Amino acid sequence: MSDVPPPAPIMVGGYGSAGGYKFSEDEVDSVIKQWEDLLGNLNKDLRDARFIADVKRPADEFASNDFIDKGANPSGQTLLDQHQRMVDYVTNFITALKAAKNKITVAEQEARDAASKTKV
Repeated sequence: MSDVPPPAPIMVGGYGSAGGYKFSEDEVDSVIKQWEDLLGNLNKDLRDARFIADVKRPADEFASNDFIDKGANPSGQTLLDQHQRMVDYVTNFITALKAAKNKITVAEQEARDAASKTKV
């Protein structure tokens, strides 16, 4: 994952760290769903950003080379990098929400998530 800051502390019910977000046990599933929906939309945007970043020059001549080398590729790469950072941040936040909900550490939640992906 790219270098993104960790999410603020999350408290669900009485579990977790104060000083960040606080959710009741009744509302945390809805919050997780909203963030998962956001992640789905961000992943679509990430695919579009990858398409833009990978634009190919129509011809090997000055105008095409200049446009791609000095404009499209650097801008597309920045767009792609920033979308990836947002995807990483939202993924980290969802993991932290699930960990707080499950009353476990983020590392334990990451292990659970990895295990569930390998069972497919």
